Amino acid sequence: MFKKKIINVCEFTGSVLAMVYALLIASNTGNEILGFSLLLISAILFAIWGYMDKRWAFFALQFFYASSALIGLFRWA
Repeated sequence: MFKKKIINVCEFTGSVLAMVYALLIASNTGNEILGFSLLLISAILFAIWGYMDKRWAFFALQFFYASSALIGLFRWA
């Protein structure tokens, strides 16, 4: 029961943050640092979800997204 709630929170929150990230980057309004920060948090939440739900390919994919977020943060900082 508790595991299911954590998975649901990670799935929903990670999705919303990823959507906000995409809109911020696409809008080209100077909010790149915030956007890449949201992408990093989203990747962490999705990694937790993937690990807890034993979705190993999805879990591994989050390392790519987290790396992209870190590159973006260093590039725009």
